[in-house]
Amino acid sequence: MPFMRGLRIVGGNRLVGSVTAHGAKNAVLPILAATVLCHGAEIKNCPDLSDVAVSCHILRHLGYAVGRQGDTLTLHREENGCRDVPPEWMRAMRSSILFLGGMLARCGGVSLCPPGGCALGGRPIDLHLSALRQMGAVITEEGDTLRCTAPSGLHGAAVKLPYPSVGATENLLIAAAGTPAETAITGAAAEPEITDLIRFLRGCGVTIEASPGAILVQGRDTLSGCTHTVLPDRIEAATYLAAGAVTGGAVTVKCDPGHLAAPIAVLRRMGCKIKITGDSVALTAPEKLCGAGSIVTLPYPGFPTDLQAVFMAAAAGAKGYTAFTETVFPRRWAHVEELRRMGADITVAGSHAMLRGAALTGTALTCTDLRAGAAVVLAALAARGESTVTGLSHIERGYAEFVLTLRHLGAEITIAEI
Repeated sequence: MPFMRGLRIVGGNRLVGSVTAHGAKNAVLPILAATVLCHGAEIKNCPDLSDVAVSCHILRHLGYAVGRQGDTLTLHREENGCRDVPPEWMRAMRSSILFLGGMLARCGGVSLCPPGGCALGGRPIDLHLSALRQMGAVITEEGDTLRCTAPSGLHGAAVKLPYPSVGATENLLIAAAGTPAETAITGAAAEPEITDLIRFLRGCGVTIEASPGAILVQGRDTLSGCTHTVLPDRIEAATYLAAGAVTGGAVTVKCDPGHLAAPIAVLRRMGCKIKITGDSVALTAPEKLCGAGSIVTLPYPGFPTDLQAVFMAAAAGAKGYTAFTETVFPRRWAHVEELRRMGADITVAGSHAMLRGAALTGTALTCTDLRAGAAVVLAALAARGESTVTGLSHIERGYAEFVLTLRHLGAEITIAEI
């Protein structure tokens, strides 16, 4: 049987030290999709992730020269490029669908297949398509291909989203920014990553008024481009805080504390001491965590669905009970079976999971998706004995320098052929 690249982890080390959160994956991907409206842009604090690399492949296919120096990406449109996105890049990540709005606004059409990414249960793009249709898009399905055109060009519209979908809000924002008319979006998502996309589009010359749940966009024919610094990744920051918590450690993360209110509240319930400054969160964990009580995933500013698996790993060995209710992706439980393999006591019923803390033992584990991958790594750091983790490519989609950072904090973790 051939070897595969994975991780070897010896649990039991207390993580101690300071780290800086990289630029946010969930912010930089829509920003890169929005650059199709510009002749050029400079994106700073851009994390080195495989999903970012896929976005760069798509941009090159669409006619852009893309260069990286350190954490800065430079983009310059050299030609009009193609009006399609190759299926292998569409299927590589969920955020590939965000190129739809910008290409419709800029070129009047694009052909692509439905996006890929992590298997998290139902993740339909219906909200994206219905919103863009209200702006004049004509979208037909031919087999596995979406033929998307705007015969008379996109126009302004008053669009009400029935659910505050982050992706649909971003696609609509990008399309509206490249349409010289006024578009009003209500029912919009309010995540910090949406705010960062708005900052980028404003820097490119778009007039945008935003309030909770409502965005008014006065678009333009041509966007100037700008230099933009991506905000720190709140999911990465909370993951490292949880890593400190699950190992009984003391970890400080440089980030934006204002974006972490919900996970910080849960960590405090689990017995952690938290000290917040203007640009950092310092956590000191007890020797053994307490159960967190009830955790319900909700749109921002609620508890993020992207941290549900990570905090389940933290609670798996805690003293007492934790109940999870997943309202965003109700079938997001792929990590449960991996945690059970380590001895976790978890019962799942529909969109609910009940966890009773139990001793965890190292074993052979697999990353089934991005956040589940981070979860099994954290569980392995806290477990007794050695674990191996395969499916490392999932983690590399969303965590830059993950292994190096954990080793810097004192984890016994190495990349190996398994």
